[in-house]
Amino acid sequence: MSIWNKYCTKNINESLKEEKHVDVLIIGAGMTGLNTAYYLKDFKNIVVVDANEVGYGVTLGSTAKINYLQSGIYRKISKARTEAVASSYLKSQKYAVGQIKEITESENIDCSFRKVPSFIFAYDEEEIDKVKKEVTFLLSNGVDIKRKELPKNICAFDSYMVEDTYIFNPIKYLKGLKNILEKNNVSIYEKTKILKIDKGDEEYVCSTEFAKIYAKNVVVASQYPYFTMPFMLPLKSYCEKSYMLVSRVKKDGMFTCINTQNPIYSCRFYEDRNDIYQISLSESHNIAFKSNDKYHFEQVQKRFNLKNSDIVLKYSNTDIITPDGLPYIGEIKENLYVACGFNTWGMTNSVLAASIISDDILNVNNEFTKLFNPKRFTLAHIFYLPYIIFSQAKSFVGSKLFRNKSWYSSRVFNMREKGVSYGVYFDEAGRMHKVINKCPHLGCSLIFNETEKTWDCPCHSSRFDVDGKCIKGPSNYDISVKEKSTHEE
Repeated sequence: MSIWNKYCTKNINESLKEEKHVDVLIIGAGMTGLNTAYYLKDFKNIVVVDANEVGYGVTLGSTAKINYLQSGIYRKISKARTEAVASSYLKSQKYAVGQIKEITESENIDCSFRKVPSFIFAYDEEEIDKVKKEVTFLLSNGVDIKRKELPKNICAFDSYMVEDTYIFNPIKYLKGLKNILEKNNVSIYEKTKILKIDKGDEEYVCSTEFAKIYAKNVVVASQYPYFTMPFMLPLKSYCEKSYMLVSRVKKDGMFTCINTQNPIYSCRFYEDRNDIYQISLSESHNIAFKSNDKYHFEQVQKRFNLKNSDIVLKYSNTDIITPDGLPYIGEIKENLYVACGFNTWGMTNSVLAASIISDDILNVNNEFTKLFNPKRFTLAHIFYLPYIIFSQAKSFVGSKLFRNKSWYSSRVFNMREKGVSYGVYFDEAGRMHKVINKCPHLGCSLIFNETEKTWDCPCHSSRFDVDGKCIKGPSNYDISVKEKSTHEE
């Protein structure tokens, strides 16, 4: 559970149970999906579906910074591509920041939208040069960035600040968009999984559990597209996990900050009536190489020097990382669109994706379309390919060979019955929760996250609750087992 969970809508829309014919089907009711619908609402007949609820996916795990000051991203893009490409990416991020501001203010969306300064800083002496290179790039591109001391008890050997960045509550923002869309006759169906997409003669046939949707255009706005072909995302990216602690503080820091290299130190503040919280993020890593969630949460606490008594929430989030630092946005097949690989900056890139895809559907020129072409395969992709293949292989093989992790408590274990592998968890009340320990997406074995009480896929980051319900894709299916019993101590 994240800090944004309590803002999720209490009135869940019904699932789709009847045949639909539409201009545009949008799969995913998060930031990308609802913003795309918002741009198209006056021009097209639209249906939005989500396997869970509005905003219930990766949006819940976001720190919700609306920011173009993105760690060391410009240095990475310049190295992987060119400095000109990095400049175009910066332009796209500033455009997206402006779009969120414009939508929020013009539609009067109550989402705690607020302008705050943001800092980029060096955590140690070795990082100073990297920070200076990032700052030099920003200055050369007209960014008003100034050297200023970081106003918080975080070790900073050097720090710089910009003032035109924002924070908000992403779930309240999505609820505002949902209300606007429904007033404009956009149908939004929750608890509706798209299980299959087939190409017909003139439209796509998208199958749910109970109905079919016939759509001229399909936008896959889920974090990780559940299909492999023709996109081949597993060979063009890897998954990175980050850990967040929410702690009560006495004073709003009124800023955001982030350093430029691993280990990442990132924080922001959120004020909710009489309570003020600091959201601290660290320990980002490729999910193929580390999986002891409890250890990583402990490390975040140490890095930010947080007291146990102040911590109110612990949760993790997974992002898709691309070799060249740029998202994949656009058409992968005629009238079939994807938006993913946001490299941890989902708030700006989701709105950017919505703008690019909606313009393409409306046959409007968008200056950023070519930059984020999802079918690109650059030298950076070739260079990273062995690493990505090794990551995928390690995730899959490692998950099969070492099912019972050394850090598991006595309440968690794996077992085999009649050739089937099961994961077992006994909760605090002694109830047994048993699941099939195999991700339905591509067959990886799952790892139990005892802090968040979820079964997590170490290959492509699907997540399941203790009873096997899929709560995050790319898997579309549950891993539930009907039998339950009581744990006898």
